[in-house]
Amino acid sequence: MAAEDPSLRVELGAGESAQLLLWTMGEAHADAAIGRLVERFGVSVNQIEVTVPMRETLRAAGKATGRHVKQSGGHGQYAVCEIEVEPLPRGSGFEFAERVVGGVVPRQFIPSVEKGVRAQMDRGCGGAQMVDVKVTLVGGKAHSVDSSDMAFQSAGALALREAAEVAGLVRLEPYDEIEVTVPDDLVGTVMSDLASRRGRVLGQDAQEGMAVVRAMVPSAELIRYPIDLRSATHGAGSFTRTFASYEPMAT
Repeated sequence: MAAEDPSLRVELGAGESAQLLLWTMGEAHADAAIGRLVERFGVSVNQIEVTVPMRETLRAAGKATGRHVKQSGGHGQYAVCEIEVEPLPRGSGFEFAERVVGGVVPRQFIPSVEKGVRAQMDRGCGGAQMVDVKVTLVGGKAHSVDSSDMAFQSAGALALREAAEVAGLVRLEPYDEIEVTVPDDLVGTVMSDLASRRGRVLGQDAQEGMAVVRAMVPSAELIRYPIDLRSATHGAGSFTRTFASYEPMAT
């Protein structure tokens, strides 16, 4: 269908939601496309709201210990790791460091701790992927027989979860930078609407009877914006959007 209709675009959403996204020219266009799915191909679909991917990061620095100790006959599982965590500036990603002394965590298991921490960050500690965090391995304990790669991966993940409880979490939501082009007499209407969407106006430029309003707006507030802008400006307004950053959600 997308090959037949260049104005129709189908995209598999990235990240944790992995939704199948249908991009159309408007609600009527979407209804027509979904109707063709049923009539021509006998395929019915469930329509749900677009999921906006959230993120989380640490509120403050902290320390924690992850203990993965199990004994159930034969070889057991033994790994203890002590970590320090701290939030990084927005957009920094993830950093892992180690300050282990005395070989309390054998060198071959340090990458295992990092792997476990990374896996836990992907899962998140509060329901969303964790970002912009530095984790430093500072100590731990190992067993000559029962320690293993998997045991230290589990200990690393546990340590991060414990550290998140100590340091606290901040929920982050994506923001887009948008440029809205409207006739001069509709600038006030657009700015008022952007304010109601928790937007921050960055500036305004004039273009021969038209105005371009630049603003930062939460992505979640823009899901229906094309339809609402068309209605508010009687079809005279248009806009572009570009992902800008993740910012803390207002509480």
